[in-house]
Amino acid sequence: MPDELLGLFKTVVWWGFGLGFLFGFFANKTNFCTMGAVSDVVNMGDWGRMRAWLLTIAVAILGTNILAWNGTINLANTIYTGQNLPWLAHVVGGLVFGIGMTLASGCGNKTLVRVGGGNLKAVVVFIYMAYAANVTLRGILAVPRVEWLQAPAVTLTLPTHQTLPHLLHTGLGMSLGSAELVIALIVAGALMAFVFLNKAFWENKDNFIAGLVLGCVVVAGWYITGKLGWAENPETLTEMAVGTNSKLAESMSFIAPAGYTLELWSLWTDKGTVVTWGIATVFGVGMGSFLYAIATKAFRWEHFVSAQDMFRHIIGGVLMGFGGVTAMGCTVGQGITGFSTLSIGAIITFVAIVAGSAATMKYEYWRMMREA
Repeated sequence: MPDELLGLFKTVVWWGFGLGFLFGFFANKTNFCTMGAVSDVVNMGDWGRMRAWLLTIAVAILGTNILAWNGTINLANTIYTGQNLPWLAHVVGGLVFGIGMTLASGCGNKTLVRVGGGNLKAVVVFIYMAYAANVTLRGILAVPRVEWLQAPAVTLTLPTHQTLPHLLHTGLGMSLGSAELVIALIVAGALMAFVFLNKAFWENKDNFIAGLVLGCVVVAGWYITGKLGWAENPETLTEMAVGTNSKLAESMSFIAPAGYTLELWSLWTDKGTVVTWGIATVFGVGMGSFLYAIATKAFRWEHFVSAQDMFRHIIGGVLMGFGGVTAMGCTVGQGITGFSTLSIGAIITFVAIVAGSAATMKYEYWRMMREA
């Protein structure tokens, strides 16, 4: 890396660790859990944590699109907003991830939070999830991902970027900047109305804190990688995000970064592998959760209760690794960060994840009643 960018690279990485730390600390404090949110709705009809998730999305949408509207960041410089829409990958990847996070008792973020809290089951899930992510990125599972689920035959090529503002601004008679702001206000406003107009939501202040803080962390991530860390490479004379694996602007996402983390550990003495923004956020979430657990004396060792329990979690981790990479994100990577760009692919993935998780819970309940 050119010396001119080395200092900026380190700055971006440290910001990634700091924001990941905040994410992990407050996710543990508020019991923020996307799988738990789906479970509460399906099994108890309780929308509290689901509203916290939706509030996080709303805050992220509003902040992200304000940054885009005033020219601070360009959302075209992300993995979520390209013209190619591999809809089948989003659907299948989302469904598989939803099934996996249910079997593994939590999504990628919750796995890291539990690792920080002393959960040994989460350690096993993380290892299998990270390995599956790696082999889906570049290994044997990349074959079905690329040749079947992301093949040109099942990929839509849109006339412009796949965000709602890009697709709708001409029909609305607005400039792109105006559309980014107006559509963000409409979508975020609708989500916030659904959240805030429910009296039960205010019974648990942690849900409000989670939505506000975690949504702001995602916005801050976009600013760090899309503005502070956006620079010209003096060797290639092209602009890029310094410090990210994709060389594009990134924010909170935990499946591919988990794979990069495992790769870093495996190739530690290889000077070509370095701590990046995504890897730093993974470490940050775990450390933030650990600090909260220690500070509140909530840290405790947890382990598998049976071989069947272990097998279930291993399968869940593998499915999350494959599904998260295939869908280009998890419940945070697509369900919040991707959603904040108002990307069609992110919205499809969000719906597919929720559907896959809910269907798995329904099936498990049916099987339990049948056995009883």
